[in-house]
Amino acid sequence: MNIIFKSDTKKYRTLFLVIAIIIGLTYCLMTAGPNTDIQTIQSGIADKIVRFHVIANSDSEEDQALKLKVKEAIVDYTRPILSHSSGISESEQLLLKESENIKNLAQQIISDNGYDYPVTVELTDTYFPTKSYGSYTFPPGTYRAFEIKIGAAKGKNWWCVLYPPLCFIDIAHGVVDENADELLKETLTTDEFNAVSDTEKVVYRFKYLRFLNKLFD
Repeated sequence: MNIIFKSDTKKYRTLFLVIAIIIGLTYCLMTAGPNTDIQTIQSGIADKIVRFHVIANSDSEEDQALKLKVKEAIVDYTRPILSHSSGISESEQLLLKESENIKNLAQQIISDNGYDYPVTVELTDTYFPTKSYGSYTFPPGTYRAFEIKIGAAKGKNWWCVLYPPLCFIDIAHGVVDENADELLKETLTTDEFNAVSDTEKVVYRFKYLRFLNKLFD
């Protein structure tokens, strides 16, 4: 028969409290390299880029093929216009200035392919899920986007980044223009670039209890 005295009970309670405090402090003191606050990272990125969003009329094979033709024509048209842009504000101004021409171009592509779908073009705030472009993956959230809706706009959509110009040159292999790659590094902060780059690995580290870092190596 085991007898637990009050002093032993107090000892166990104290030990339990100490363990609970250590666990709590460990959780609070864990930091990531670089910055793992995804909302802060996403917000910072959203302030510096303009995304491209093309929504097809439907999910039919024909409408999806038409969407890609419209996309390709507009990417080719806007690439030289945005290539020398100094930032998101100038990019937005250029896109707004060219909106009517871009709409006419999309309408012409649609007509040339035998369809009469209407087209709407606007610069708007749009929610994007997690999306990869070549070697970059952008976190989900609301971004400024140049959006084109074809017809009923109920089909699968196509994403890209107009500024910095990350729209693929080789869409089949996800190849990003080398100049655009450098521009992205210049546009984003180090933490933001590391967060979107697939070559960077976010590693959780203990800020103060450094001896525990070996558990994560």
